[in-house]
Amino acid sequence: QVQLVESGGGLVQPGESLRLSCTASGTFFRVNTMAWYRQSPGKQRELVASITTAGSANYADAVKGRFTISRDNAKNTVYLQMNSLEPEDTAVYYCHANARRFSYTSGLIYWGQGTQVTVSS
Repeated sequence: QVQLVESGGGLVQPGESLRLSCTASGTFFRVNTMAWYRQSPGKQRELVASITTAGSANYADAVKGRFTISRDNAKNTVYLQMNSLEPEDTAVYYCHANARRFSYTSGLIYWGQGTQVTVSS
């Protein structure tokens, strides 16, 4: 089984920064693409950013230029540096990973429990 544990959420004022972390643990062969999603009350969960094992990143238009996703493959950890935060960024942020439990199996999707980010003055 694969567990994703997030940390780093909190309450900040507009314009401030936060850094989220998510570490994959358990028994697995390899963690493939990792990503961050977010969900606000009354809205669907949406992709914020994703990153491949090679470091190729993709961002939602709403966060381009403000957020940076990165990863440490040796630690099976993905980060989301969030700068110039806006009230519209308020949401629960979920870590997402595609991981292979064994070398001969295909990847499965795993989710973290979510971490709250609140941007308010």
